[in-house]
Amino acid sequence: MKINRDYDWAKTAGEAIALQQSLKDQVIMTDCLGAVDFVAGVDVGFQDNGNTTRAAVAVLSFPELELKDQAIARRPTSFPYIPGLLSFREVPAVLDALEQLTITPDLLLCDGQGIAHPRRLGIASHLGLLVDLPAVGVAKSLLIGGHAEVPDQKGSWVSLLHKGETIGAVLRTRPHTKPLYISPGHRISLETSIEYVLACTPKYRLPETTRFAHKLASG
Repeated sequence: MKINRDYDWAKTAGEAIALQQSLKDQVIMTDCLGAVDFVAGVDVGFQDNGNTTRAAVAVLSFPELELKDQAIARRPTSFPYIPGLLSFREVPAVLDALEQLTITPDLLLCDGQGIAHPRRLGIASHLGLLVDLPAVGVAKSLLIGGHAEVPDQKGSWVSLLHKGETIGAVLRTRPHTKPLYISPGHRISLETSIEYVLACTPKYRLPETTRFAHKLASG
């Protein structure tokens, strides 16, 4: 997969926040995606006490959800752990992994937030902008916002709200388990994001994309 490396990168927290503020208005939250034949899961882990970033990408066929391509990349961790700025810590290694792929995915499902972020630019939004691909944030925990109780049936969801704005959905992917926090990343609407996450989650709490990528990132 061809990666365009012609972009600004922040070296300090102040620069990162300023860059997020400048990029957030470029995020497209309507459906700008074609046929989805391949969907990729993106996950990041750390080794050597956090000094090495290990990014994994798993590409699955859609709707069959069969593994078709995968890549792992490691690089020295170059940005500190700061909540709200995790994409600056994780994305460089993710780009290295994406560059190794022989199949370009049509949709990215990222283990993290899309616009459900204090400055509306979580890792799914940041990555989607950098590689110009539709992307969805599929987070296991709440970062910001509030919501009503989610009914305990697969496919049930409620809006995730922050400062009067709908920033995502709290989605039940399996009964009697904790919900997931879904938010559009780039070039996709909230409703379509939910549809694809559910289609990629036939059995377990997490989408198959996330499960494959997590195994790679943690191995």
